[in-house]
Amino acid sequence: MIIKIELENFYSIKDKVTIDFRAGNINNIQARKLENNVIEWNGQKILKTVGLFGSNASGKSNIVKAISFCRKLILESHLYNDNTILTFQPFKFYGWDKKPSRFLVNFVCNNVEYEYSFSLTKDEFVSESLFYYPNKRKSKVFERNGDEYYFAEGAIPRAKDVKFNTGSKCLFLSRANSMNRELPKILIGYFLNTFMLNIVPLSDANIESLFEKNKKIVIEALNVCDSDICDIELKKEKMQTMSVNLSLSDKIVQSPVQTQEIDAIRFLTYHKFSPNVPFDMLAEESAGTQRLFAVLLVLLDVVKNGKSLMLDEFDIGLHRLLANFILDMIHASENSQMLFTSHNTSLIDMGIFRKDQILFVGKKDDGSTEVYSLYDFKGFRENMDAEKAYKQGRFEAVPIISTSVGSLKKLLED
Repeated sequence: MIIKIELENFYSIKDKVTIDFRAGNINNIQARKLENNVIEWNGQKILKTVGLFGSNASGKSNIVKAISFCRKLILESHLYNDNTILTFQPFKFYGWDKKPSRFLVNFVCNNVEYEYSFSLTKDEFVSESLFYYPNKRKSKVFERNGDEYYFAEGAIPRAKDVKFNTGSKCLFLSRANSMNRELPKILIGYFLNTFMLNIVPLSDANIESLFEKNKKIVIEALNVCDSDICDIELKKEKMQTMSVNLSLSDKIVQSPVQTQEIDAIRFLTYHKFSPNVPFDMLAEESAGTQRLFAVLLVLLDVVKNGKSLMLDEFDIGLHRLLANFILDMIHASENSQMLFTSHNTSLIDMGIFRKDQILFVGKKDDGSTEVYSLYDFKGFRENMDAEKAYKQGRFEAVPIISTSVGSLKKLLED
């Protein structure tokens, strides 16, 4: 599970922002009603869901984008060479594009708490560290500052061999995994298989195994969501693709058309009122049904296997009740988690979330992103209307726009 994520100097993020899954000290009737919203682990309460709400261009998507970029570095940087440019954008103003960016994740893997962090510029990794918490006390596995490394004895076998094979464009953890070191392999496996980002496109090859494992419960879930789909069939077909190569010289020369046969996946749906008539999922079902189907395939894998999922605009194209259904699935699980962004203000609801599960994303005067929690507003009580207060600007994360038809007519005339 995720305990905490910190980001600094990525995209619109300048100063450190923290996505904290540690539950606040809330002990009232409403919190007790929402007891399924938290995980009890090692004497701590950890939140199952955290929602990011804010206006357009406040930086919500940049938070998920930064996390996704850092995960990619962890999984792939051992493949990078000296000519690789680390493709991200630090905060552009006030010279921050020359400063290092920083990522930290505090998480639990195999019932052990770890804290992993690194900092980087576009040219190199500046620092990297891994700690763990035996008996709730912080203990070092390794630290890296530039070319200097410090290793805890015996934590990673032959760690110096890994060090000598780790360049400035490579994370030590990523290299150690590629060199088959046990602890790094376990942690890379966590980021690959448990620390999940986004849904799988219905055309993705991995969708087949997700569908085979979860077909029955997906159909049941669709029915819970008031769909009349009674069956779904996966069909694998051979498709011909064509390519034409053009070369430029004194005149255009066209080479022969080349064809290639590839495997393609189609989903056919069948409806209760005419169960023998197939519908093509991508061509004939609504965008909302396609989105719900794709989310459910990943969501069921997440909740059944205790994974963490991060989704930008998770409820786009979905009715409010379907968004609630997805959240209820996470809350009904034993220990799965979801970080999401949304523009749907109706989800800012004390009947769904605790105060510490609602984070607001705003833009400061210098153009940078800030993140703060509804839990920080001590004067706001759970029996108040959080959505109404948000729209009134009480939490400062929504633009206060004053318009009228008359003012807009004047604007158009100018």
